[in-house]
Amino acid sequence: MTTAPRELLLGDYHVHSTFSDDAVSTLAENLAAAEAAGLRELRLIDHVRASTTWVPEFVRAVAAERIPSGLTVFTGVETKLLDASGAIDTPPDLIVGGDGGVDAIVIGDHQFPGTDGPWSPRETTERLAAGLSEDDALDQLITASILAMQRTPNAQLAHWFSILPKVGLSEDQLGADRLSAWAEAAARTGTIVEVNEKWACPGPEAVAVLIAAGARIVASTDSHDAVDVGRYERVAHILDDAYRRSQDDVERARERAAGEEDR
Repeated sequence: MTTAPRELLLGDYHVHSTFSDDAVSTLAENLAAAEAAGLRELRLIDHVRASTTWVPEFVRAVAAERIPSGLTVFTGVETKLLDASGAIDTPPDLIVGGDGGVDAIVIGDHQFPGTDGPWSPRETTERLAAGLSEDDALDQLITASILAMQRTPNAQLAHWFSILPKVGLSEDQLGADRLSAWAEAAARTGTIVEVNEKWACPGPEAVAVLIAAGARIVASTDSHDAVDVGRYERVAHILDDAYRRSQDDVERARERAAGEEDR
């Protein structure tokens, strides 16, 4: 049985604090906002790269906060996908899933996973203009996504496919085979995939494929200000559409099976 979309909206799995240099709210302010929004689950995360040293301080700071009754709090760090091999940009001493560590690594597609390192949107569009085919670029992204999930225990994908419109491509071009391979990898590796309010992605078709594959889906705001914690509009529409598509697919499959039995 699939989780009802409204239950997913009682969680926010991507909330930044002042540990990130582009966020304005403290951990305490985010927790208060989550309580006010009636959330049941919250993942506090902040941006890291290989040179980051403050993760232990972040974990201790979260542990020292008063957690509102009825709210379960998880931690994480957000890092970026680096290249076509699925490598990610995390501190070498990062502890995940153990004492003193974070609960998850949240991987963002901030740049395009190039064959020789991360490509900026501008570099990617230049390569496409110079002859890199759109199909090859999409294959490269999906392959890198799958490799990243395979290489990263306790992973969560952040705003996946947000890179596509930045380079002149779209989710509509991915097609059923690529989406199925991606979704099945998420299910197989236990990777969580967030549906992101800020970037409105992945879209309904991709989310429906995730549902069909049995992958775990969560909602996120990508909040950098406590006023946005747990506040959904676009995610709600994406989930409604995706679950409707998923149920329609189930009904069509049942009708096909019934038709075959009648033969």
